Amino acid sequence: QVQLVESGGGLVQAGASLRLSCAVSIRSFSSYVLHWFRQAPGKEREFVAHITWSDGRTYYADSVKGRFTISRDNAKKMVYLQMNSLKPEDTAVYYCAAAATAQTIGITELYDYWGQGTQVTVSS
Repeated sequence: QVQLVESGGGLVQAGASLRLSCAVSIRSFSSYVLHWFRQAPGKEREFVAHITWSDGRTYYADSVKGRFTISRDNAKKMVYLQMNSLKPEDTAVYYCAAAATAQTIGITELYDYWGQGTQVTVSS
């Protein structure tokens, strides 16, 4: 059973916006913290943002603060990443991940679930 499925990636020009979605099919999903990470070719996985499902608290990497917004929809069991003012350096595969506690380190084993990723490419 697939637990996290990302969608919404694509090719856009610098300055454009995209909204990524993560469909959550985890049992007791409300007890998790949902994260977005990204990984560019040849680079390490980078933390982007997380949201605590139970109370909606959010936290962002400095590199995206003020441009990206993470949110969740309880009824639809979806997590979103609204990305505005995109830059070429935002180009990466974006992953959704779930853990019982909030994390910022992209070590796979720290998370209970990972999605398959969605590609975001920003052209200059």
